[in-house]
Amino acid sequence: MELHLKRIFRGADYTVGRLYIGPYEYLCDTLEPTTLHGYGRGRAIAPGRYTVVVTWSPKFKRWLPLLLGVRGRDGIRIHVGNCPKETQGCILVGRNTLPGCVLGSREKLDALMKRLATRTEGEAVHITVE
Repeated sequence: MELHLKRIFRGADYTVGRLYIGPYEYLCDTLEPTTLHGYGRGRAIAPGRYTVVVTWSPKFKRWLPLLLGVRGRDGIRIHVGNCPKETQGCILVGRNTLPGCVLGSREKLDALMKRLATRTEGEAVHITVE
């Protein structure tokens, strides 16, 4: 399964994107740290293609997508949250209806997890961040 994160707006302290299944099936909006200050720990994920696995998150106490192979980073997840301070370098999902925020995060994460559960057994998951 292929996920695509297309960044569409870069603010002073946040970046808004759109998450797609495949190249065209829109799933939700995303919120990350700003890309204006580069990439690295506590900042946005560098553009590229990453393997995604679903693992148990002790912090969130649920199964969540985890990005592997992010240069200089580990523990990068797709999870719930609403504002830039909650990203800590991760990808928040929801609806971007207010500047610098995503709402309905739990609903959109549940929708993503449901889609990931429909893939065939053993099918790899990747995300391309643009």
